[in-house]
Amino acid sequence: MNVRRLIPTAAVAGAVALGLTTLSACSSSDAAEGGSDGKLDVVASFYPMQFLAEEIGGSHVSVTTLTKPGTEPHDLELSPRQTGGLSDADYILFLKGVQPAVDDAVEQAGVKNTVDAAKLTTLENHGSEVGHDHGHEEEGEEHGHEGEHGHEGEEEAGLDPHIWLDPVKYAEVAEGVGKSLEKADPDHAADYRKNTDALVTELNALDTAYETGLKNTSTKTFITTHSAFGYLAERYGLTQEGIAGIDPEAEPSPARIDEIHSVAEESKATTVFFETLASDKTAKTLAKDLGLKTGVLDPLEGITDKSAGADYIEVMKSNLIALQKALGAK
Repeated sequence: MNVRRLIPTAAVAGAVALGLTTLSACSSSDAAEGGSDGKLDVVASFYPMQFLAEEIGGSHVSVTTLTKPGTEPHDLELSPRQTGGLSDADYILFLKGVQPAVDDAVEQAGVKNTVDAAKLTTLENHGSEVGHDHGHEEEGEEHGHEGEHGHEGEEEAGLDPHIWLDPVKYAEVAEGVGKSLEKADPDHAADYRKNTDALVTELNALDTAYETGLKNTSTKTFITTHSAFGYLAERYGLTQEGIAGIDPEAEPSPARIDEIHSVAEESKATTVFFETLASDKTAKTLAKDLGLKTGVLDPLEGITDKSAGADYIEVMKSNLIALQKALGAK
């Protein structure tokens, strides 16, 4: 288990050391180099896809990511060199709707083994789900503004792309990634299957921890600057109240602040969450005005030295602890 943990940590540390080199890591020279050592050259769009590729691919893949650590993935812009270099990849793993620049570049690359994680599970239009108790109507309103923060590809469809924050949906994606790697590199199919099973087992354990840990709480409502936790809220019977839509640094309107004030009082919410890759100014100002605490709820769009953990599993566990504290878990 500890050995497995070192893989993503080392990869992140290496990416930080490479700096800007990471951004052009999918150049033709790198692709040729990756092919020479017999490994499958995999390009991942951002951290949640990188984690899957590394965990499932193991020693048989060489993974590079288009989004360097600390970069807000929604705002990513690709250089012509990066875009051109994509066509040299053996396998591309991305999530359509999160990064419009990547979506366009991937389409242009025309790589045979290109996998859109959004097609490996079911995306939901939270705004259209009336009658549920998990804040979908409010949340849907937030997601209706996703184009402001780069989700232009999904805005018209009204779909929420943040599937990786639900361990169950993420496990479904992992299964699909494993099968696609088996197909892309049949010589190592048995290892990909073994690695997939191990990761899915971990994700199932994470799901159980969340379900158990959030079953009995004083409140079911949490307030966040980034409306990224809709799937998580739905999975575990919680209500997400986003302050100002999908942009974690947007200024909330006076009317929205009044609504949040009412919500906080009625639901006995205690905490306003902000994230590691964005300013905490809005959250701290609102929390002070409402007499609430602040906390970090990481949307896991990137891992940095500020992250509360070395990889996806560890940060999700930290998120669970933060939610338990904020919701008054018993």
